[in-house]
Amino acid sequence: QVQLVESGGGLVQPGGSLRLSCAASLSTSTFSIYTMGWYRQAPGLQRELVASTGIDAGRTYKDSVKGRFTVSRDNAKSTVYLQMNNLKPEDTAVYYCNANLPFTTNANYWGQGTQVTVSS
Repeated sequence: QVQLVESGGGLVQPGGSLRLSCAASLSTSTFSIYTMGWYRQAPGLQRELVASTGIDAGRTYKDSVKGRFTVSRDNAKSTVYLQMNNLKPEDTAVYYCNANLPFTTNANYWGQGTQVTVSS
C-alpha cells in the first residue's frame, strides 16, 4: 500500500499563493514511473483533475488554472508539488494527491486531502 501525505493547505486571501506538497512512501526509482496528480473537490461538486505530471515530466492542467498553477516533481525526494499563484475564491476546495501506475491494475492511490480556502 502506497502512503501519500499532503501538506501546505490553508487560508489565503484572493491573489495570494500557496504551495502544496505530497510525499509518497515509494523508492525514488519506483516513484519516477508513477503519474502524479492533484485533484480537488469543492462541496457539492465532483472531484476534478487540476494538474498532473507523468514519467516524462510532461504536465497537464485544468484550463481554469493554466498560467496560475504549476505542478512539479522531485523524484529524488519522492515528492510532487503544486505551486498555486493568484488564487481565486473558486479555487476553494479540498485538494488530493494521486499516484497512478499506468496500465497496472490496482495501482491507484490517494492522499487524505488538504483544505485550501481562498477568502478575504
